[in-house]
Amino acid sequence: MRPTDLTIAGALEALGRRALSAEELTRAHLEAIEALNPRLNALITVTAEQALAQARESDARRTRGEARPLDGIPLAIKDLFCTAGVRTTAASRILHNFVPPYESTVTAQLRRDGAVFLGKANLDEFAMGSSNLTSAFGPVENPWSRRNDPETRLVPGGSSGGSAAAVAARMALGATGTDTGGSIRQPAAFCGIVGIKPTYGRCSRYGIVAFASSLDQAGPFARTVEDCAILLRSMSGHDPKDSTSAEVPVPDFAAACRRGVRGLRIGVPKEYRLDGMPAEIEALWRQGLEWLRAEGAEPVEISLPHTQYALPTYYIVAPAEASSNLARYDGVRYGLRVAAPDSDLRDMYERTRAAGFGQEVKRRIMIGTYVLSAGYYEAYYLKAQKVRALIARDFERAWERVDAILTPATPSAAFAMGERTDDPVTMYLNDVFTVTANLAGLPGLAVPAGLDAEGLPLGLQVIGRPFDEETVFAVGAALERAADFKALPRVRAGA
Repeated sequence: MRPTDLTIAGALEALGRRALSAEELTRAHLEAIEALNPRLNALITVTAEQALAQARESDARRTRGEARPLDGIPLAIKDLFCTAGVRTTAASRILHNFVPPYESTVTAQLRRDGAVFLGKANLDEFAMGSSNLTSAFGPVENPWSRRNDPETRLVPGGSSGGSAAAVAARMALGATGTDTGGSIRQPAAFCGIVGIKPTYGRCSRYGIVAFASSLDQAGPFARTVEDCAILLRSMSGHDPKDSTSAEVPVPDFAAACRRGVRGLRIGVPKEYRLDGMPAEIEALWRQGLEWLRAEGAEPVEISLPHTQYALPTYYIVAPAEASSNLARYDGVRYGLRVAAPDSDLRDMYERTRAAGFGQEVKRRIMIGTYVLSAGYYEAYYLKAQKVRALIARDFERAWERVDAILTPATPSAAFAMGERTDDPVTMYLNDVFTVTANLAGLPGLAVPAGLDAEGLPLGLQVIGRPFDEETVFAVGAALERAADFKALPRVRAGA
């Protein structure tokens, strides 16, 4: 088996018995990046020298008998996580030259546990998008292609499309992502890999470039449920630098993958059966329920009556918070500055923000500023927050009857680049199955479970109680075993 085809669990085992070194594993992935990144554009910045130095340090620790939990595992880091001394752009021109002097808590914990950082992964600008087409550094291509139309380039999903594409194409064993309305789960489903958005507060947001502070949450991508569980354990934990970080124990998530689902009640929300949903999505959902039933779980129909309001609620709350968060980018302290010789301060602000932000970011800033403005705050933002509370209450009532909820991950497979760019509302509908978990602060896991008629991956989503990622992983692992998803993308290392 090629080093790039290993899972994280398999690589840790091979490193532990000295079947390969961390430096060999890292070089294999750097070679894959060199070969594939010119086409896929999954990474904005490649940190080859730093990665090799980290790998050598990892090998030295193993020689001394001081191996750490992730020692030698090569990862891609979404370019929304601040990395000390390494450019962090948020895929925006306004931060094209920003080199942070500090490290995000999540990446610091991954470094602490011995992970090797291959580089910074591409994304939708400021994490705003569902396609990875809005990056100032160019779009990311999905390594999968349609069986009957292999030349049409497909989106990897967003906003964490670079992370998902890198893992799917065997350019990294795992990756970090962030999820504000589905930005881990949707790309994972589009790229045929696993991704989890943990409970809000499970992972620190310190050092992550903010989009919508009450919704953003870090999480991992990997090619198996167990690998995601391994990464999440290192990424989790209370952080005094983040006031929204929860002071709760971090369990052994990987152990939960072997727990089974016998006796669990699995919720099936009737509101997730959408008009016009492809028959193959509905069929896969039914198949997933049958797989769980065969393992001893009991499907239970439930109602989440305010689901129909989730998307409009999200697209008021998220832009409002983005408008506030992005006010700091003014050309004064860091990042891009555009000023004419005779500019006053206001003119410099306007020129900088006009040149620095892309169209989607500008659109969301304008929507957010509008819904927060005098005369509209109560009509839009305040009402959206009230509906958000009702959505959370729907889930609280559901947890009285069920242990986890199963839904489709996305309303379709990956679509072609340019296919939905002219209609922002159609693009926003990609998040229809995922935004509720963000609004309610719940953990959600996407697992690849089948292929559509064109040979593209389709995923199922498991939603769990707050801070019950263990049950989510148990259900996800049961689906993974039953689905036995072995299909591979056309563009990948060694293909």
